[in-house]
Amino acid sequence: MSEAKVKQSVRNFYDEVGWQQVSEGVYQNAMYEDLRLVSREYIHRCHMRVNRYLAHKGKFLLDAGSGPIQYPEYLTYSEGYQNRICLDISIVALFEARERIGEHGLFVVGDIANLPFAQDAIDDIVTLHTIHHVPREDYPQAYRELKRVLKPGGSAVVVNGWDSSALMRLAAFPVKVMEHLFFRKPAQTDASEEFDDAPAAKKPEGTFVHKLDAKGLRKLLGEDFGIDIKVWRSVSVRFLRAMIHPFLLGRFWLKILFLKEELFPRFFGEKGQYPLILFKK
Repeated sequence: MSEAKVKQSVRNFYDEVGWQQVSEGVYQNAMYEDLRLVSREYIHRCHMRVNRYLAHKGKFLLDAGSGPIQYPEYLTYSEGYQNRICLDISIVALFEARERIGEHGLFVVGDIANLPFAQDAIDDIVTLHTIHHVPREDYPQAYRELKRVLKPGGSAVVVNGWDSSALMRLAAFPVKVMEHLFFRKPAQTDASEEFDDAPAAKKPEGTFVHKLDAKGLRKLLGEDFGIDIKVWRSVSVRFLRAMIHPFLLGRFWLKILFLKEELFPRFFGEKGQYPLILFKK
């Protein structure tokens, strides 16, 4: 698929499906997150990890691929900045984001691999679950664009998923057993997890996803680019929905998991499902 067709298909998917509300304040895209009460504290604490790497001061925070800023924790990322620049390929996402943050936001239709901003214009950057919609050949360009627009000393926080997580490969068999025992079919998962193994004809239009592993990303960017990898969340939505339940002391085990992630952030960042990819200028 050509670059233009990829962008158009992703835009169409989010305009027509992903950012449509299925209930008040809840988007279709939320089906790819675990919003159950048993997981809520863990999910909240993982979302809030982003704030550790942002200065929370200055003129502009760029939210590249902002979507509608759908979770309350995401709103906290721009606290302390004069404006949050919401850039997204989906016009529907930007209308929804404007409803949430109003005059605090500046809203730009754009492409993460071709940012319409001057060099050294942005204080800090956050981008969540966006770069995996970029074709592999455009990955370096997307990262270079993020670094280009950063001010010297600025920080970028990239949340994305790995193509193949070592921890989730180890958990694959018990997850399948639990799904068979309790669900009779796989639990609904992250969009890329859900469709990676599906025949192309059955993949919903617009779900183009291309992910790497830590080694592949470092090789593609080059050692001189200078990324640091820490953990955002080490387990997938499929794992959570299959393995974490109140009757199995799910909250307790998630507290233990979070503590382990805190103690060994680089290990869980590289071996788990969702890393925080950090770099500065």
